[in-house]
Amino acid sequence: MNPTPLDEQLALLERGVDELLLRDELIERLKLGRPLKIKAGFDPTAPDLHLGHTVLLNKMRQFQELGHEVTFLIGDFTGRIGDPSGRNVTRPPLDDKAIEANAETYKSQVFKVLDPEATKIRFNAEWFGPMDAVGLIRLASKQTLARILERDDFDKRYKSNQPIALHELLYPLVQGYDSVALGCDVELGGTDQKFNLLMGRELQKANGQPPQIIMTLPLLEGLDGVQKMSKSLNNYIGVNDEPNDMFGKVMSIPDDIMWRYFDLVSLKSNQEIDGYKKAVEEGKNPRDIKFELGLEIVARFHNESLAKAAQEAFVQRFQKGQLPDDLETINLVVGDEGKALANVLTELSLTSSTSEAHRMVKQGAVRIDGQKVEDSRQLLQAGNEVVLQVGKRRVARAKLT
Repeated sequence: MNPTPLDEQLALLERGVDELLLRDELIERLKLGRPLKIKAGFDPTAPDLHLGHTVLLNKMRQFQELGHEVTFLIGDFTGRIGDPSGRNVTRPPLDDKAIEANAETYKSQVFKVLDPEATKIRFNAEWFGPMDAVGLIRLASKQTLARILERDDFDKRYKSNQPIALHELLYPLVQGYDSVALGCDVELGGTDQKFNLLMGRELQKANGQPPQIIMTLPLLEGLDGVQKMSKSLNNYIGVNDEPNDMFGKVMSIPDDIMWRYFDLVSLKSNQEIDGYKKAVEEGKNPRDIKFELGLEIVARFHNESLAKAAQEAFVQRFQKGQLPDDLETINLVVGDEGKALANVLTELSLTSSTSEAHRMVKQGAVRIDGQKVEDSRQLLQAGNEVVLQVGKRRVARAKLT
């Protein structure tokens, strides 16, 4: 086990955590000096991971560095049900081929964060595949319908007469049973997973196991600094993004969100981060601190030389006013009456929505031909060719017709 003093272990493990249930129990188990069994589950619903997914991976890595036993659980069985967390409609189940393909990509991507020598990869089909109908009925008997419907998203859908498929009600039970199968001491999850994590505690009690400690982590904001990171919102940094794209995206993060990324995504020590904060308080440009974050993230998912090259490319391109050599001209129809800037930014995918466009203009983050604009409703007229820039990373050249 790692000889790090208990108070330093707790400071590291609690960094960025939204809620820690049974903190006193965690302290007692840490005092035992044995490796704790740590688990986080990921349903393979998409082929690629982004930095939002790595929030849990980073916490798992911190547990690893303290000498604990970490299991990365791939929900190849739960993926067939579809996690209803935060959903107002039934999630369509994935087919077997998609689940298997996505699971394989997860296995290669997680080791960019986790220590491969200290990580167990498990699939929950290992115990649910052989389970027969009787076993599933016995599992369902451990909870009441009233308890399942206490879940916030189920409650809202039920009260608004939105359909809830019967198989969705099984999801919390199935996820909870994973903790029984693995004998977890600690389970990690996003704040939207709290109900499912609590279900794991209840099922462990029912099976004669000590109930697990629960650690929830916040959902990471995307590049817009407001909505959670998501591919569908195009505000994400992908684990497999090219180095220049990855570095540029990090640099586009709003300054006030930067510390969230340090807390949730960075593997730097608390002391290093405190040093950065002190430097900014004493007048250092936050951009220079963001450089350190960009270098760390690109080096982790690629290597140090590519990270340094990405930083130099960023400086040449954006600080010295050089546009990308491969910047294509996009033809955009605005019509005889012209089109509002907010709509143009959204149609060019420079913002995820017109509301984000209005917000970015208000924040002073939008430029036309290098000049800051203040009115998101101003009309852009046909017959012009303009270079539009949102923040330091998103740029497009458009020919308006």
